[in-house]
Amino acid sequence: MSNLTFLRRPPFCPNPDCDSRTDPTTWRFQRKGFYPRSQPPHRIQRYRCSQCGRYFSSQTFATTYWLKRPRLLELVFHRLVACSALRQIAREHRVSHSTIRTLSDRLGRHCLLFHERLRPKSTPTEPLVLDGFRTFEHSQYWPMDVNLVVGPSLFVYGFNDVELRRSGTMRPAQRMRRAVLERRFGRPDPDATRKRVEALLRRVIPSRGEVVLRSDEHPAYVRAIARLRDRTILHEQTSSKAARTTRNPLFPVNLSDLLIRHSSANHKRETIAFSKRRQSALYRLAVWGCGATT
Repeated sequence: MSNLTFLRRPPFCPNPDCDSRTDPTTWRFQRKGFYPRSQPPHRIQRYRCSQCGRYFSSQTFATTYWLKRPRLLELVFHRLVACSALRQIAREHRVSHSTIRTLSDRLGRHCLLFHERLRPKSTPTEPLVLDGFRTFEHSQYWPMDVNLVVGPSLFVYGFNDVELRRSGTMRPAQRMRRAVLERRFGRPDPDATRKRVEALLRRVIPSRGEVVLRSDEHPAYVRAIARLRDRTILHEQTSSKAARTTRNPLFPVNLSDLLIRHSSANHKRETIAFSKRRQSALYRLAVWGCGATT
């Protein structure tokens, strides 16, 4: 993980109200000495924005900003993609599990930014494979799909989440519990999969782009693609019941699903390490995308 502490030139003024944000070409700054700290690097360069007068330092742009134990960040990153649960990591490093959760969320945000910088903004040159990874947040009454778009190179072009309604076999008491929760929090949109897949494909495939898209026979995928009239998408469908071998056209996304189960404790079958918040689950998925597939 790169640390921006040693940058010779700050990339921008950290003040969101500074005029330099609208025209960064006119931004000027002044070096204003150094300050010491107990953790390495021990000497931190200070700056002053010439336009708004705000003081800041090179540490402002570092991933370890405001961390009392910055060395934990890289260690937690590797443990998260090694299928460790948050409490296991906390016991290993003698910290609170909430500290590990905070670091996991911070890593997830940085990985999202890092992935967005790596993601090609032009039309992908390889076929794309789309599938939904089924998991849940908080309890099995709140299932969700994570839509993945992966290439044969195993590069993850993008992902997003879909809120679902609990289905399958349920006891009468479970159906009553679901009804109570839906009256209190609302019922998930039955067309959510189509909407979220459409949004994901709009982000991954630029306007007027031409790609080959492979997926299973989910009807929502067909409806989502039909609404993307400004993109040329050759949709190839494969049955989800086909053998999941390397010859299967959906092999890249099937392998990604397997690696997510293998590398993430919160997505194991019958686990107590499941994600309590959907946001945290997506952050950990971003960490997996930057770590387990590279």
